[in-house]
Amino acid sequence: MTDQGAGGGTGLRLARQARGFSQQQLAGMAGVSRQAVSAVESGLSDPSLRVALALARALGMTVEELFGPGGAASPVAARAVAPLGGEHARVALAPMGEEFVALPLSGDSASRAGFQPAGALACGTGPGPGGARTRPVRPIVPPRPTLVLAGCDPAMPLLETPLGLLDPPVALSWWSCPSQEALRLAADGLVHAAGAHLRGHSGEYNTGPAADLLPQGAEVVGFCSWREGLVLRPDVAGGVTDVGDVARRGLRLVNREPGSEARCVLDRELAGLGIDAGQLPGYGTRATGHLQVAAAITAGLADAGVASEPAALAYGLAFIPLAAERFDLVIPADVAGSREVQALIKVLSSRWLLDQLASLPGYDAATCGEHVATLPPRAAPGQPG
Repeated sequence: MTDQGAGGGTGLRLARQARGFSQQQLAGMAGVSRQAVSAVESGLSDPSLRVALALARALGMTVEELFGPGGAASPVAARAVAPLGGEHARVALAPMGEEFVALPLSGDSASRAGFQPAGALACGTGPGPGGARTRPVRPIVPPRPTLVLAGCDPAMPLLETPLGLLDPPVALSWWSCPSQEALRLAADGLVHAAGAHLRGHSGEYNTGPAADLLPQGAEVVGFCSWREGLVLRPDVAGGVTDVGDVARRGLRLVNREPGSEARCVLDRELAGLGIDAGQLPGYGTRATGHLQVAAAITAGLADAGVASEPAALAYGLAFIPLAAERFDLVIPADVAGSREVQALIKVLSSRWLLDQLASLPGYDAATCGEHVATLPPRAAPGQPG
């Protein structure tokens, strides 16, 4: 064959990755060499008719579908982790069991110092047949096996590199949100794992709140630990030892969202000192993560806030510890055996990830990958416990 059309080697690679095959696995199924698959995917050679037929047959496609000019994909129904916005809104698209999950690419989620690639575009503005959360979206690249995580730890994107090095690779989509929202998304089957650092009623971290919010049961696996505390501009930090000093000096706060442990820490400190939160300038603000709190302070939009020590150190800000916290990954029991979760468990103990976490000032990765607890499912009302 001398003309692969618009699909070409890229179409072969996307089709292979969407089905979760490595080059070696596809080569074995098609009865060709791995080098032949690699050469076609990289554009170094065109496949012969025999090779093209073998590859298409192995992938369950026609030669025209695999190597011919690509057309627009048909829309699919996807459950959204948050409102998607209007028509043509860009989203990250990930298979979740027999369904698809869409993560809006807007605001902070659209950028890591640059736009992120979209997997689909929203179609229309109304809900799909699956309810208010469901919207039709049109894939612009074939969906591929993707680990979907939710949580507020800015170190979670570090998982992308070791997941991409697996054979076959697994992609990563991260939804940054407070711990309580992450657990609710996990309970609703919208993410494979929820990152949380919530203190329970007895003072333990994560197991109690996770058991309350995930009736289907879950596995809790360690990720890292850090200190949570006051983050301040260095020029106003002198003489500040606690939240009371922030209130007395009238320093302007940048706050986290309801449901975040950082906000809970602030509220506990204020309650212990008998300070009315409504009297603090900036209490009603809502930053979407630890790094966003630090960025707002650095930009001069606020004087102080509560965030993690790694965020403060990353921006060269002053830090006053208020709590030592453990950040865990909560995996719903019904997805614990999935390929994506098994890939996550594998890379949590990788040397690359551990070295990266250790390189971040303020992080303690001693518990990364350790099994913390198994949370049994709760019996439905009226059912025996």
